[in-house]
Amino acid sequence: MELELRHLKVVCALADEGSVTKAAASLGLAQPALTAQLNRIEKSLGGTLFERDHRGVRSTALGDLVLARARVMLPAMSGLKEEAARLASNERRCGGTPSHVSIGSSTSVVLGRLIRSLALEHPDVQVTTHATWSSDGLAEMVVDGRVDFAVVGVCADAPPPAQHGLSWHVVTSDPVFVLLPEQHRLASCAEVDLSELAHEDWAAIPVDGCFTGCFAAACARAGFTPRTLYEADAASCIDRVASDHAVALCQATRDLPGLVTVPIADAPLRWNHVVGWRPDAAAAGFASEIVRLTTDAFAGLIVESLVYAAWLQGKKGFGIQPLPPVSPAV
Repeated sequence: MELELRHLKVVCALADEGSVTKAAASLGLAQPALTAQLNRIEKSLGGTLFERDHRGVRSTALGDLVLARARVMLPAMSGLKEEAARLASNERRCGGTPSHVSIGSSTSVVLGRLIRSLALEHPDVQVTTHATWSSDGLAEMVVDGRVDFAVVGVCADAPPPAQHGLSWHVVTSDPVFVLLPEQHRLASCAEVDLSELAHEDWAAIPVDGCFTGCFAAACARAGFTPRTLYEADAASCIDRVASDHAVALCQATRDLPGLVTVPIADAPLRWNHVVGWRPDAAAAGFASEIVRLTTDAFAGLIVESLVYAAWLQGKKGFGIQPLPPVSPAV
């Protein structure tokens, strides 16, 4: 007998439920039918998968091996079916508008605005999302077809993630500001020199690429080495700043109650927000629309950020970037 996915589902159900009776009920099978299936599976694999007694069933060493493989294969096959259905549906659509779009993002505020814009302007398009801090991880997901578009931030001193074949468009190029508690001695300044923060502890979210090295280099040019750089999730970084235990590197559009966003003199650090996609994917015809809507989302954030909007006046090369055609990465 050749093993099939339904046989792996039987093995998982037995392990999850702990008894043949409960597993049969969860699968919608009669108990004798499930027992017969298990016997055939064990015969095919050449060993016992579960020990049975009055307390239920417990997996053997062979059972644990099969379970480990099954728990990987079943979700993978489910994902494959979903992606194949989405691709087939998108290919049947005409006019460049897909029926489904999957977006991965490392910028939650912009992701929320983008979803709202898609719902308003393309109500027939189903949208799913994936959020993570890792730009490299999101690029891999685009390459693998797990998401259609990635909206990520990258250090401006380096190109976007270099996964082969992806196209990228730079939506914004922004200075990195510093986040301070309202009671900080520099909170009322129009801008601060990096050297004025030499004795501070720092906090920042983890990022891929060269940004941490660029920060250390900027500090060295300012004449100091950072005392401490705490890498943590955004909520933890904000908590450390609010409690006056650190200052934080932050996006120029950041606006939080009780905290102050202050520009750093001469903008020694710069952060690009980019949109990436596979030019050979079914959803690629919708890329220009995703870029437009993402650009609109960032433009709205900038307008609402009084500090950044004022700072941008007369600054060339910063803020929203033009919309030329984008070539695939080499």
